[in-house]
Amino acid sequence: MNSYIKLLFTAFCHIIFWVGVYFFYTYFLGYGSLNVNYVNSFSWYLMPSTIATSYFFLYYLFPFYLQKKKYFLFFLYSIYTFIISNCAIILSILFGFIFLDASDKITVIPLTKGLPFIVFGVYMVVLFSIVIGLMLFNYLDQKKTEDLKTKFLQTQLQLKEQELKFLKMQIHPHFLFNSLNTIYGFALQKGDEAPEMILKLSNLLDYILYQIEKPKVNLQQEINHLEDYISLEKMRFHDSLKVNFQKDILTENIEISPMLLIPFAENSFKHGKISNGFLEIDIKLSVTDNELVFTIQNPSKNDVNSNVGIGIDNIRKRLQMLYPDKHQLKIQDEEATFSVSLKIQLEDFQNN
Repeated sequence: MNSYIKLLFTAFCHIIFWVGVYFFYTYFLGYGSLNVNYVNSFSWYLMPSTIATSYFFLYYLFPFYLQKKKYFLFFLYSIYTFIISNCAIILSILFGFIFLDASDKITVIPLTKGLPFIVFGVYMVVLFSIVIGLMLFNYLDQKKTEDLKTKFLQTQLQLKEQELKFLKMQIHPHFLFNSLNTIYGFALQKGDEAPEMILKLSNLLDYILYQIEKPKVNLQQEINHLEDYISLEKMRFHDSLKVNFQKDILTENIEISPMLLIPFAENSFKHGKISNGFLEIDIKLSVTDNELVFTIQNPSKNDVNSNVGIGIDNIRKRLQMLYPDKHQLKIQDEEATFSVSLKIQLEDFQNN
């Protein structure tokens, strides 16, 4: 239906244009003439040659030769077209003189322009119509290009959204597997901590199932999530886990993408090295008006592959998609220490 309406609109614009050309001919040829009917009729004889020449250039020579850089053929066929159209115009003028000639000598030559001026006027109209047509084609091409760019960007955005959803879905089983493993161990030992662990896990699952679908969550919710996870790990490690979690939050109501911090803590608990009977992990979080800085450090097992698991790979991709050119992630695996430093610029995101 839309294409049909566009076709009708295009045809209507063409008709309006050529009607305007017709009135130009009547004015150009009959200025000062008293025989209006003769001039109007004579103008009709010039229309077929004018329209045919203009459309031949616009719809054949330009797209098939000039735009395809066949310059020699375009020049050659343009000369042929000029010769043939010139003959057609002259014949149109002669037929107009012959068939519209009247017996009254006053009206034998009612036109105010001679043959050269008439031919010149026709070619000026042809040139004008070609220029208008090329400008219109250029505008339509640009509009079509912009539409294609918009559709391409929309497609890219949809693909990124789907990929982001897939990455979020990966977090669920990975996190749930580790947590259930911990609770399973306590259940086997019939530990008193199991009920409390199940309660904290239920809070975490509530966060995962309902909050992670949001594009952003309040930073405090993410911190609570992280603290619940740390509590679970402390129960699992008993007295062999020491976590130093320092927070320096100068700005409230900051929003970030959910599940950004937990994968780093999870990686430290899983791959950290127990030294002298303890696993010591240092976590620092500082937030200002325009920057979030999160660092985590733990003893290293000197096993690079073990420190880069599903969670870290996942978070790299998510950060690249959510904060392109607005974050810095540094992961260092030195001789005795594994550390992660994450910086996120917040000025463009906290109010989104």
